[in-house]
Amino acid sequence: MAEPSTGELLFSYGTLQLDAVQLSTFGRKLVGTPDELPGFAQSMMKIEDAAVVATSGKTHHPIVAFTGRESDTVAGTVFQITREELLNADKYEVAAYTRIPAVLRSGVRAWVYVDARYAPPGRRDPGATGKRSPR
Repeated sequence: MAEPSTGELLFSYGTLQLDAVQLSTFGRKLVGTPDELPGFAQSMMKIEDAAVVATSGKTHHPIVAFTGRESDTVAGTVFQITREELLNADKYEVAAYTRIPAVLRSGVRAWVYVDARYAPPGRRDPGATGKRSPR
């Protein structure tokens, strides 16, 4: 099977790093590079969507909020994915997350899912809010 063309960079600090979630969401295991997201703080959020819990095996997922403080940093992994795979990730994420572009510690610009309530002003992708509604 040919590797999909890569056109998007996605930074994950949470469940999108898990093999089971990658296989369910992208149909393949991803290979990534460690990086950091500056200016954000991480916490945990209870997931009410049974399908997401079944996929990840976890009832609480990490979520990040913009603080603007350079001293706040979230570790994670950058993955190269296709545009179609990015849209699949949008479907996986619950409505509490929104996808934004961010510059990582390495200088790479990548998409990242953040707490929609605390996204940096003017950086939301209008079509990238998690599609599942919390129940």
